[in-house]
Amino acid sequence: MSNDDKRMAAEAAVAEAAEGMLIGLGTGSTAAHAIKALGKRVGDGLVIETVATSRASAALARSLGIAVRDFADVAAVDLTIDGADEIDDRLFAIKGAGGAMLREKIVAAASRRMLVVADGSKRVARIGAAKVPVEVLPFARAFAFYRLTALGAAVALREGYLTDNGNLVADCAFHEMDEPRGLAAAIAAIPGVVGHGLFLDEVDAAYIAADGIVARLERGGSKS
Repeated sequence: MSNDDKRMAAEAAVAEAAEGMLIGLGTGSTAAHAIKALGKRVGDGLVIETVATSRASAALARSLGIAVRDFADVAAVDLTIDGADEIDDRLFAIKGAGGAMLREKIVAAASRRMLVVADGSKRVARIGAAKVPVEVLPFARAFAFYRLTALGAAVALREGYLTDNGNLVADCAFHEMDEPRGLAAAIAAIPGVVGHGLFLDEVDAAYIAADGIVARLERGGSKS
């Protein structure tokens, strides 16, 4: 993977930010490039406000002079920019390596438009090779892990880690993922699971950079 490609993809996505927008900030190394690019635009005079999907992203944004609001007071977001662990041409994505998938999904659901930024290594023919992070209430750990295993997952507790919500993360490797929607519904139906990293309907467009060239995928099939 290339940091230059991540930066280029992030800058292309941040070009969609417009005056007066409320923008959702994702979490992770690629999202950090987007936050830095947004900070440059704010420094050049762009007036926006943001909400963050993690404490780390909020801290980075504030350090760059970006205004950050409490999402608890927000019902709708204009634009969200985030990374992905895998994304395919259907704009199906796996997210959550940074552990913020529940907050990311909530902010994405509140957003009029969600953009994913990624380097070319994250673009795949079909999602499924990456582990699917699942956020689990500590009280439900053994039961939820048992049910995830019954769905065909090799389940690994993310050791020494709690989400910003105080929950555990189970990293789930699935041997195959022929029906992502069915799997997403089955995971979500497990009592004690509060979120997962399958993003199947949330992403509206993706900016993916490889070897210095940025491609844009738009939901509905258009590419540029």
